This record gives sequence, C-alpha cells and structure tokens, in this order.
Amino acid sequence: MGSIYKGSLISLSLFGESHGDAIGIVIDGMPHGIEIDNDFIASEMERRRSKNINLSTARQEKDAPKILSGVLNNKLTGMPLAVIIENENKRSNDYNNLIDTPRPSHSDYVASIRYGNCNDISGGGHFSGRLTAPIVFAGALAKIVLKSKFNIDVVGHIKQVYDIKDNYPNDTLPNYTEFVKNYEKPLSVFDDKSLSLMINKIEEAKKNNDSVGGIIRLIAFNMPKGLGDPFFSSIESKVASALFSIPAVKGVDFGLGFDFTNHYGSECNDCLALENDNIITKTNHNGGINGGISNGMPIIVNVVIKPTPSIAKAQNTLNIKSKKEEILEIKGRHDPSIVVRALPVLEAMLAVTILDICMEMKGRIL
Repeated sequence: MGSIYKGSLISLSLFGESHGDAIGIVIDGMPHGIEIDNDFIASEMERRRSKNINLSTARQEKDAPKILSGVLNNKLTGMPLAVIIENENKRSNDYNNLIDTPRPSHSDYVASIRYGNCNDISGGGHFSGRLTAPIVFAGALAKIVLKSKFNIDVVGHIKQVYDIKDNYPNDTLPNYTEFVKNYEKPLSVFDDKSLSLMINKIEEAKKNNDSVGGIIRLIAFNMPKGLGDPFFSSIESKVASALFSIPAVKGVDFGLGFDFTNHYGSECNDCLALENDNIITKTNHNGGINGGISNGMPIIVNVVIKPTPSIAKAQNTLNIKSKKEEILEIKGRHDPSIVVRALPVLEAMLAVTILDICMEMKGRIL
C-alpha cells in the first residue's frame, strides 16, 4: 500500500486523516537498546509546527507524540514502535464544497477516482501534509540512532524561495553546527539579506491569496565510504524514492544536479586527494555518491517543493457533478509556502533512508 515505506530493514506505516481524531505511525526495524532523547524529539517536532501565521498555516496543533509501544525504560526495545498524535484544532466544514469542486493541482479529484469517493476530503484527509508530523518523529529517532551508531548527522537549509536564493557565508560547505544555528531563525537560511527577502516574498504571496515554492538542500555529514549498490539499489534511487513520497515534492537531484548541464567534465569532476592520510575528493559536485555508492564526502540532496495548491485566490475548476466550470475560492487554513515547514520533514525521510542503508550494509562492510 502507498502509506507504507519499506526499506531493507526499516518500515514505516502511516495512518489517520488531517481532521480525524489522530494521526500516527508504526515504525518497525529500529535497533534495540538505543536510549531516546525526548528533548531532541520535541525540538524536531517543534521545528515542523506552525508558529508564524504570516509564514505558515493558522492551524495550531501541539504535535505531542504519544508512544504506545516499542520503548521501555526510555530505550528502544527493537519491537514495532507505535505513536499517535492527536488532532485538536479541526474545522472539517471548511472543506465541504470540495467534494464536487476539487482543488486544482491537489489530490481531491484523483483520490475520488482511486477510492470511489470514499476518501476523506477534509484538509486533504490522508493525503494531507498533516501526515508528515509522524514522519518527523520517525526521523528524530533515526537521527538519534545515526549519531549513536554511525556518527552521521543529517541537516539542511532553505536554498531558495521563489527566485530568492540563500548564500553560504563562504565557498566551502558549512559544518553541522552552523546548520543547526539556522534552526533558531524564522527560516533556516544562512544569509540574513536573503532571509528578509524570502520572508517578504512569502508574506506578499499570502496577502495576495497566493503561494510560493522553493528548494531545500539536505546534507548527511560523516557518511561512511562504500555504502550502497549500483543501478536499482543505488543511494540516489533509494533516497529519491523516499523524498518523492512527501507531499509537494516535485524534484530531487544530487550535488550539482541539473546544474551539471552548465559545466564541462573537467570543471565538475571530483578529483581524488589525500588529506591527513584520508582519501577525499577536492570538490563534491557529485554530492558524495559515485556509482550509487558513498565516497565518504557529505551527501548533498536538493529537493524542489511546489507552491501550495490550496490558495484563497479565485481559480477555475470543474464541478464534477454538474459537469460545468465554476469559480472556486478555497476556505481553510493553509501554508503560503510549504517550504517553511518542509525542511524537518525532508531531513526526517533522508535520515530514515540513510539509517536503513547503514544497517543493511553493517554486516557486509562495516
């Protein structure tokens, strides 16, 4: 089924709807004996929450996860871990008109076809970005295990909103600590001028009843060398598949990605070098992966997020009952830019996938 992520060892199973009693996840395959950091989990959940109504949805949820199984004495038992997150701020009536007049570029119409009109339309139902909250919980656990067992850190930043790009403070990749510092800002960006321009652009879109998209860059630091496989089990194919499962993701690339088209091979090949008796590459245009296998450099992934399709601006749609075109003005509470809260979600999916790859390879090369 589409709500189950199946890695080689780890699986995630999502359940619930946006305006149901609760949403949740069952996580299977996590190792036993790892002590969980509840403060860290809470901080990761907080990063995804809506806090500034000018930049995100006005819907306020506590997003307090309740662990039902899989943890004993604050340690992972290795058994399936079940978590629920209650929905407390629901306004299902905002969506009654969408049954006959589906939102452009949303799941409304195709979900009604796929599930014979049995799907819950309120807030997108099971298709809603609300379902990413349990994914952040799973990602927080994955980050804890990655750090404990493999010394791997997964972080990210907002690379672009609309046509406004973030800039690194220098030409080299910032370290883990510098990325984490950005999490205290309204948007996770490095350049303060870009931050101000991004905020203005999102607020402008909201004022105009519109929305904007952007690009998020993810990094996995301290990735061991030699993990992964070629072709269908490459790191790229596994990571891309996981990231594309997140609502609103429309593009994934690695390293220079599509910018490879603007360079000669001599300009973008990553030449090998020796540093403190360690073989590295002088550059990292390929994003830490060659032939589907990690080369020891940071894994770098860029993810495109489309503008939120649920906007208050009047749009044309088709009344699927009368078969006549109508003007749709969407009610409800929606993000003027999904990019703002998508960063911890995408970090979570990358962390889960990297952990699954590490655990799979542990008995083979580590």
